[in-house]
Amino acid sequence: MNPNAQFYIEKLDLKKHPEGGYYKEVYRSSEHFIIPDYSLRKKERNYSTSIYFLLEGNDKSFFHKLSSDEIWHFYDGTDLRIIIIDTLGNLSEVLFGKGCKVFQFTIRKDCWFAAELVDKNSFALIGCTVSPGFDFEDFVLGKREELINLFPQHERIIQKFTRVD
Repeated sequence: MNPNAQFYIEKLDLKKHPEGGYYKEVYRSSEHFIIPDYSLRKKERNYSTSIYFLLEGNDKSFFHKLSSDEIWHFYDGTDLRIIIIDTLGNLSEVLFGKGCKVFQFTIRKDCWFAAELVDKNSFALIGCTVSPGFDFEDFVLGKREELINLFPQHERIIQKFTRVD
């Protein structure tokens, strides 16, 4: 493991994240509000949440989506490649980090997205801010066959950034 990654994992007490990489929640607003749900029930959410998130070596953030916008903030390490499939099925990529001078990037709600390190011998430490606040109920980890059925034109990239079902 990269020694800088190990340092941050220990110092920040990061744990494995279901989408890949490591994380720790560092902020959850004390204020709440009610948001509508398509199932006609009401959901209570915090105004905002934030986490530290770290990828190391060959780690990937596998395709997932949230029902809130997520802002990524670059802190340290190598650049990241963020892959996004928007709600219309359009694929885009963003290079994010100090080498490309993009230190903050917003992923819109309901878009599928994944990420990997540009330099596999390094690591990246970022922060993620979600508003309305993150709740695992609003997190969907992409399933390979379902995503390929939805977006067959992106099969190659979907295979790279999903786990075998």
